[in-house]
Amino acid sequence: MSGSKKRVYIKTFGCQMNVYDSAQMANLLHGVGYDEVTTAEDADLVVLNTCHIREKAAEKVYSDLGRLRQIKEARGDHEAPMQIAVAGCVAQAEGAEIKRRAPVVDYVVGPQSYQRLPQMLAGEAETLATDFAVDEKFERLAQKRSQQGPAAFVTVQEGCDKFCSFCVVPYTRGAEHSRSAGQISAEVRALARHGVREVTLLGQNVNAWAATSPNGKGGWGLGQLIRHLAQIDGLDRIRYTTSHPRDMDDNLIAAHGEIDVLMPYLHLPVQSGSNRVLKAMNRGHSMDDYKRIIDKIRRKRPDIALSGDFIVGFPGETNADFEATMQAVRDIGYASAYSFKYSRRPGTPGAKIKDQVPEEIKVERLAILQDLLVTQQIGFNAGLTGRTLPVLFEKPGRHEGQVCGRSPYLQSVFVQGPTSLIGSIQDVDITGAGRNALTGNLSREVVTTA
Repeated sequence: MSGSKKRVYIKTFGCQMNVYDSAQMANLLHGVGYDEVTTAEDADLVVLNTCHIREKAAEKVYSDLGRLRQIKEARGDHEAPMQIAVAGCVAQAEGAEIKRRAPVVDYVVGPQSYQRLPQMLAGEAETLATDFAVDEKFERLAQKRSQQGPAAFVTVQEGCDKFCSFCVVPYTRGAEHSRSAGQISAEVRALARHGVREVTLLGQNVNAWAATSPNGKGGWGLGQLIRHLAQIDGLDRIRYTTSHPRDMDDNLIAAHGEIDVLMPYLHLPVQSGSNRVLKAMNRGHSMDDYKRIIDKIRRKRPDIALSGDFIVGFPGETNADFEATMQAVRDIGYASAYSFKYSRRPGTPGAKIKDQVPEEIKVERLAILQDLLVTQQIGFNAGLTGRTLPVLFEKPGRHEGQVCGRSPYLQSVFVQGPTSLIGSIQDVDITGAGRNALTGNLSREVVTTA
């Protein structure tokens, strides 16, 4: 390493949007002389990219800061001092409180302001930035993207206007904001030129994306954007996450049946199967609305794999409400799902409801729900054995001589094969299935070059 190079360690908490943001921060910092390292002990700059969705998220950050303070103080005069930045949604929510409570922190930057990190480090910007400058963020990042590997995330939308009563996202990410179609298209074309074969379009409510068409002659929704991106040479797969049922329009649903490169996988959170709880959550849809959407999608794409989010123990949830959620899962059937106990988030309407469900009941209900969801996931995966699936190989596998890729349904697929397969899409005969992954054999001998 040259003398001018510095080292940065980025720890990422939470969602895929944060994973994307961390990669963008690494790119930005590389441009001003920082190489990424894998431990805080080796770093000149540590960035904690935080998430505020779950309970005690802020306390986990302060716990990490306590450990970092010890590392920082242990460095002698012969070593360069460590600098610490807190980024992401906890930074947005806590703001100046972080600097007051943890003086060891040098910089606090919210999720819409991290493009200012290089200026902060150079002393050219304030050390606290928690405004919602989304346009500025996207504009600055548009030319800063680098990519390694055949699959990439692309943020197309940020923020949320839904104000679900359990959720902090509208307060930490701001209002819904969509990138322009031209900017997204340019980024995806550049990624495809560098060997990316699959993109996942990201947003807090990604299917709320709406913008003017590139020719300026009309408005587009996510379905039209996907149709446009599907024409890019070299791009073989498109995915999107996370969606809201209220924004699942007919054009997007139709795209699932019409666009071959749109993968047969949809993450569509419902949160509860009880209409009474959905209303209290301010979801803006009923269980019947959700089921009608699923029926429409399955008519367009019968092999679609569904994923969802569920919250158990929302304030006031009764045994009958919970059973409605269980019945909804049985009726719909999920290939995968995420489920959580409700946790109170300060500042949200749900936190003020007095009828909180006791913790022991939430634990019991979550275990029952997860047992059903895992059973469905294992069953879906087992149903793929004996089939031949196209797999995009992304990285070496867990064992020597093994490579790992993704099926159209998003499972990891492990096969014996050379690393030269990485970046290619190959047919794989599926021979085994577990809860989270598939195994198989290449359908035919593949001639590759090292």
